[in-house]
Amino acid sequence: MPPSVDIIEESPLWAAFSGLRAVIVNAVAAVAAYPAMAMAMRGDEEVTVALMDDRSIAELNRRWRKISAPTNVLSFPAAPNARYDGLRPLGDIALSFETIEREARAGGKTINDHVAHLVAHAMLHLLGYDHITDRDAAHMEALEVAILATMGVADPYETEAA
Repeated sequence: MPPSVDIIEESPLWAAFSGLRAVIVNAVAAVAAYPAMAMAMRGDEEVTVALMDDRSIAELNRRWRKISAPTNVLSFPAAPNARYDGLRPLGDIALSFETIEREARAGGKTINDHVAHLVAHAMLHLLGYDHITDRDAAHMEALEVAILATMGVADPYETEAA
């Protein structure tokens, strides 16, 4: 069973994108269903996704990472063994509209595909993956590409030849 997803729309900028909630829920479910992740899932998980704007995410970035700038996505893993209303929270994901829109446009991607990628990326962080070393980054990127392929989303790291 995929994690329960609580989506909080903190910025009205996101309202223009139809199907966005389904994209988020499907990306969370795709990560949970991927064989390497499914073993870690118990069926009682929950994740919260906050749909923010650049101003709000910049404040979170400043407060938690000491970086005074907006970013596309932030993830905040829950405390180990945390429980809430019978669910095990995996953590919180924050997405920033303006940054994601700008990146999608620059990369020739749809907002929905870019959001799917960023949610999958953040979910992997919530499950303990990181990209601090080159080896870890290559492993995490390979997982993202494979998970996104199950959703019909193209490799976000593929670049077109000039």
